[in-house]
Amino acid sequence: MNIDKSIAEEMIYKTKGRFFGATFIKKDGTLRTMNCRLKVKKYLKGGTLKFNPSEKGLVPVCDMAIKEYRMININTLQSLRIARKVYNVA
Repeated sequence: MNIDKSIAEEMIYKTKGRFFGATFIKKDGTLRTMNCRLKVKKYLKGGTLKFNPSEKGLVPVCDMAIKEYRMININTLQSLRIARKVYNVA
């Protein structure tokens, strides 16, 4: 199923802490696929972000494989896997 970037971002926020998969192109041009979640507080080390991620098209998530926080760039998002369904982002 094909979706656009704004719908993909809405779908990510609607996961409400459930696991989902995302494939996107990183800043250095390589492809990253990760299983992640929103609203994870366990691995926080303190401090706050110095910018608003949504203004830059980023969504902060917790990469569950390495248990660290990463940003998904909505502008380079290729696909989402939510509730065993795969969505291609156009």
